[in-house]
Amino acid sequence: MPNKEKSAASEVAIYKFYKIEGEKLTRGRRECPRCGRGVFMAEHKNRNTCGKCGFTEFRRSDESKKQTNKS
Repeated sequence: MPNKEKSAASEVAIYKFYKIEGEKLTRGRRECPRCGRGVFMAEHKNRNTCGKCGFTEFRRSDESKKQTNKS
């Protein structure tokens, strides 16, 4: 089978994950605690996920806190 070429739309623009403020460089997304520097986690509605190792962190929402307080 011939190798399929990736389209430009499927490439991730890493430069969008950093912000430059004056002489400081800040990271815009969370880095994976397992993989280390340079591997960013994807931001979903209720979780952060690493695409390299599969590590997932779930976020607590205000709705789940309200439900536990009612009980």
